[in-house]
Amino acid sequence: MLKSVWLYACTVAHIKNPGDYFVFELADNSIIIVRGRDNEVRAFWNSCRHRGAKICLEQRGRAPRLMCPYHQWTYGLDGQLLAARSMAEDFDKADHGLSPVALENVGGLIFICLNDNPPPIDRVKADIVDQIAMYDLEKLKVVVQDNYVEDANWKLVMENNRECYHCDVGHPELISVLGTTGFGKDAPADDYLEGKRAEWQSLGIDRDLIEFPDGWWHRVARLALANGAVTQSIDGKLACQKLIGPFTQPETSSLSVWTQPNSWHHFCCDHVVTFSLTPIGPDKTMLRTSWLVHEDAVEGVDYDPDNLAALWRKTNQQDGHFSAINHRGIANDGYVQGPYALEEKLVDDFKAFYVSRAKAALAQVQS
Repeated sequence: MLKSVWLYACTVAHIKNPGDYFVFELADNSIIIVRGRDNEVRAFWNSCRHRGAKICLEQRGRAPRLMCPYHQWTYGLDGQLLAARSMAEDFDKADHGLSPVALENVGGLIFICLNDNPPPIDRVKADIVDQIAMYDLEKLKVVVQDNYVEDANWKLVMENNRECYHCDVGHPELISVLGTTGFGKDAPADDYLEGKRAEWQSLGIDRDLIEFPDGWWHRVARLALANGAVTQSIDGKLACQKLIGPFTQPETSSLSVWTQPNSWHHFCCDHVVTFSLTPIGPDKTMLRTSWLVHEDAVEGVDYDPDNLAALWRKTNQQDGHFSAINHRGIANDGYVQGPYALEEKLVDDFKAFYVSRAKAALAQVQS
């Protein structure tokens, strides 16, 4: 199923300069995402067209060209084969460039699809770009990246993310600045939220909730932060003094974007944090979290990396524990699925997406 849907891989800030590359892996599949000399971002299978060796062995890096470490076949950043030693006289380099992978730049979020006939993405792209363009990811940089392996099945880790039914007890640090409204729990009608909507309207950032419309696979919501917080940090205070996008002063909301089946993202006035999930085994899942700040922000002056990452590092560890005990619990022979709580409606949305896409993928294989 995961090979026939759009998967979030990285941001444009992960591949900020020409020659920067990022390797996205899913099971045995490895894909190079690289920024060319023309500033275009492209994706290729990480497999040499000679005898198939992996070309990029590190998860991130920079190179003037892509060279296979086995027999030194050399490719341009646009995937074209530049050099191959001792080949037959009728060998044509133009026929042996790197094999491309479908890629879409969604307002600075990079999505790839491993299928030769990727599904539509136009509605997702339009809705997300409309709201995240203001944060201008091209002018951000990645300053922290955590690769955290959870001891749980990928689907359970995703389901844990899609609800905040566990947050009141499970994430005291997180809800002290985010609250739980908007994460499956309906927002109460009160004067504070009405005032926030009026403020967002004056800033031109007010939008209606987008919640997996018409069978699509994205959710976008601007949420008021809690307890006077101005960002998603451990104390609710600015984690980076250099603000991003159009913000010239701290603003007490964050924009949250969720995409099925493997990502969620939070945009604040001072930083952005992105998350991707990929299965690495039936009981292991890679959670990759990246923190982005303004490209001109100076470490030790404008931000401290550990403070920037503290809130979501704590939350990720807590979620890792919950997903692990869930995984172990359903392994019991006596496990019986219970009913969802009302606050778990986004879990039900994810399950419906998963089942529908899995059935479609199976039908395609069988046809």
